[in-house]
Formats: sequence, structure tokens, C-alpha cells
Amino acid sequence: MADTKVLKAQARDGVGKGAARETRRQGRVPAVIYGDKKPPVTVSVAYKDALKFIYAGGFKSHVLDLDVDGTIHKVIPRDYQLDVVMDQPVHIDFLRVSGSSKLHVEVHVAFINEEKSPGLKRGGTLNVVRHTVELIAPANAIPEAVTVDLTGTEIGDSLHISAVTLPKGVTPAITDRDFTIATLVAPSGLKSSDAAGGSDDEAAADAE
Repeated sequence: MADTKVLKAQARDGVGKGAARETRRQGRVPAVIYGDKKPPVTVSVAYKDALKFIYAGGFKSHVLDLDVDGTIHKVIPRDYQLDVVMDQPVHIDFLRVSGSSKLHVEVHVAFINEEKSPGLKRGGTLNVVRHTVELIAPANAIPEAVTVDLTGTEIGDSLHISAVTLPKGVTPAITDRDFTIATLVAPSGLKSSDAAGGSDDEAAADAE
């Protein structure tokens, strides 16, 4: 799990479209903190800080310490809206979390030990079916990535979620099937050779 990052914010009094527009004119992004059976709190975040966090990747799968004028709120970004023309954030929703909170998050998939895969050494190609995996995880134990070990994999192998070791308390959000994360496929040259070999065998059988 990655270290918790701190995002600075300021409390704001106004609500509604007019107040939001005024906040944006000041170079800040309107936001709201909600959840945990507490009243919502309206805040704002500096544009440059919001852009930095959003485009760093994994924005909606990382718990943050939102520092609102010195008061820390432990939150996870649940949604954000971008201006369709300027591609700049115009609003952010933050969900309060506690250590006991269970969250539905989307986590990046990382592959390791490519050099220990006989299939890749033979020229096989890793076909990634899922670049991210949806997980149910405690707020204090969200993994930085889902790690898939390629050691010993051969051409034709399929890598399923059941082959992945997840941290304690973390489970896949999809439970009705052992879904595929990636496959190891033959190089195009080998496929063509196999297909040609099959055609030659069929022709020989017909001649007999």
C-alpha cells in the first residue's frame, strides 16, 4: 500500500452554481466531502493541485488526507468532472472513510518476472485483457497494484484472478467467475507456420 498523500483544501461557505463559478474564478476547484453519516462539507482545491493529483493516475483508488484549513479529513475521491472544452476539473466529490470502511476500487495491474517466462523467451506476446481490476478492499489496505507473476508461463497460458495473491481482506469485486487478466499468445510467425503445417497435413490425408 502506498503512503497516504496530503491534499490541501479550503472551506467555502457558498453553495449553488453562482458560488461555484466564483470559486473557479479564484483559480480553485469546488468540491464536497460527504459520507460516514456526517453532514456534507463544501471545500475548494487549488487548480494546480487538483490537476497534479488527477493526472498522476489512480486518483479514485487512493485514500488521501484532505487538509481543510488544518483539519484532516481522511477521504477517497469518488468522482470528478472535467470541463469538456478546457479539460480542467470543475468539481470533485470526496467520500469520508475510516479504517473499517470497505471500498470498491479499481486498481492497476502490474506484471513481474517477464524474464522468467519460457513463453515470452520463445517470442510469445503478453495479451493484457484487463489493465485494471475492481476490488473490494479496506480503506487502510488498498493495494497499489494487482501483481501478476509471469514465472513459468508458457505460450497458450491464461492468467486468471485466482492465480493472484491479494492482500488480506482484499477480494475481487467480480465473484461469479474466475475472470482472465491476461493470456500468453504465440507470435504471428508461429501461428502462420502452424496453420500452414495443418493445411499440409490435411492435403496429405486427402491424397491418401
